[in-house]
Amino acid sequence: MRLIILSVLILLFYEEALLGQITNLNLDKSNKAIQGYDPVSYFTENKAIKGSREFALSHQGVVYWFKNLKNKNEFQKDPSKFQIAYGGWCAYAMGESGNKVKIDPETFKLVDGKLLLFYNFYFTNTLTKWNEDESNLKVKADENWKKTIDF
Repeated sequence: MRLIILSVLILLFYEEALLGQITNLNLDKSNKAIQGYDPVSYFTENKAIKGSREFALSHQGVVYWFKNLKNKNEFQKDPSKFQIAYGGWCAYAMGESGNKVKIDPETFKLVDGKLLLFYNFYFTNTLTKWNEDESNLKVKADENWKKTIDF
């Protein structure tokens, strides 16, 4: 009986921890990341390419869409190779203020092996602002993101 109770408590703790991580991520209502864009394509083709529900994969509670089976399999081999920085929120906003701001999945940059996404709406492209002061903004974004996930 004690073993069952202990097992249930461990599962609840794990679920709570996973839920806490997911709530910090920029996901839609179905827990889909990057608005359905293929995370592998950013790294292999340096392009934002819309994925397909046909090649969907759930990893640690997050749903990713891929453009083809090859990319899905590549992701499954080593998901850490395709990291999305700052939970998929705007990198510039994370650096400037620590705020979680929506992104345009087609406005991105690869930095230090991570995918950075940016707000690009209403005549404001934050990638341009990021490029003007990348070294300082990256340090601040890293610090602010750490505060966000440690909260």
